[in-house]
Amino acid sequence: MNIVDVPYYENGKFVKAEIENASMECPFCGITMIPEYHFCIYHGNECSLDVFSQCTNASCENTFIAEFLEDVDAATFHSIKPLAMPSEKTFSDILNELSPNFIEIYNQSHFAEQLGLNQICGTGYRKALEFLIKDYLMSINSEDKHQDIKTKFLNNCIRDDIDNANIKKVAVRAVWLGNDETHYIRKWENKDISDLKTLIGLTIHYIESEIQAKILLEEMSEFKS
Repeated sequence: MNIVDVPYYENGKFVKAEIENASMECPFCGITMIPEYHFCIYHGNECSLDVFSQCTNASCENTFIAEFLEDVDAATFHSIKPLAMPSEKTFSDILNELSPNFIEIYNQSHFAEQLGLNQICGTGYRKALEFLIKDYLMSINSEDKHQDIKTKFLNNCIRDDIDNANIKKVAVRAVWLGNDETHYIRKWENKDISDLKTLIGLTIHYIESEIQAKILLEEMSEFKS
């Protein structure tokens, strides 16, 4: 574990607390990074620290409060304290047109996570993924197949109906982690919501790339001399 010292004020003087130098997702820009830790407030009765942190993404640099819990070697990262107003994640025009339901469900889950509702936000991300995949499949299939896509298990949709290998590989793994968020026993104990969101992000990337390529190829179908 990589450990850093963060100052806090106690009994008229500054002392240092040892905390895990943890990576986390900025609640403002959504980038996963290791923030700068400026100072902290120690809550002895709760065995926790509120650490004043700053995003290290050069285009963001917003500040937020990260909560750490005391542990044997050093305090470990627990969660980001809720912002006064949860931030909304923005998506491309392509995704807004493809699946507005995905965006609504994803952002509701994103809000829940920012409010510290870590036991329920994963279920929401899993639901958002299902809407994304099924809306994508309906966009590339004829209308007579839409009802079958809507009623089919998501794993079967990915296995049977997705031809793009990149989308198939990352989407099925996102489902694995999403299912872990809904079940009593986790199969992937070394993975968490951050990994789930990364896989959803990769799924979005490959879907958008496919759609963008199709648009450009149709617009430039012939060579202009």
